[in-house]
Amino acid sequence: MPRVGLNQQTVVREAARLADEVGFQQLTLAALASRLGVALPSLYKHVRGADALAQKLAVLATAELATEMTAAAVGRSGGDALRAMADAYRGYALRHPGRYPATQRVPDPADPEHVEAGERAVGAIFAVLRGYGLTGDDAVDATRALRSALHGFVTLEAAGGFGLPRDIDRSYHQLVASMDISFRSWPRTGG
Repeated sequence: MPRVGLNQQTVVREAARLADEVGFQQLTLAALASRLGVALPSLYKHVRGADALAQKLAVLATAELATEMTAAAVGRSGGDALRAMADAYRGYALRHPGRYPATQRVPDPADPEHVEAGERAVGAIFAVLRGYGLTGDDAVDATRALRSALHGFVTLEAAGGFGLPRDIDRSYHQLVASMDISFRSWPRTGG
């Protein structure tokens, strides 16, 4: 008999909490079932398997990240909006080390919730870039550059990859400042 109150949303939210504790790659259905106090086969009533769970976790994490980036940038423009959004991005990655990697999963076109969450996340970046006059292909290129820079930094930071005796926050702020300079002088392609 299924545990009372157990549904897909509860399973995914608990998976997100567990992923933050043990890491995204270490998240297993067996560990989640144990955490929820149910037999492993009971989970299949709510998620079809490990990949389906990862997909649902990607939806949840991407939606959360989109909400945080959007809220941080609202009412700001230019470098101020970029800094606020970048700080929200990093803050999310540091607070949620297990679910953050799920945000890197490309939205599945067959999953409208994931597509919508991905569009909101990219839309938050596009909105900031419009403040620099970047639209169309230029915005796509700039978004890829920004994501690469931020993701690279937070991934290295989470892995303990910065060993030099220098303040990590200072380095992050310098990275974001360099992106601000780049966006202000972005070579326009007209696309």
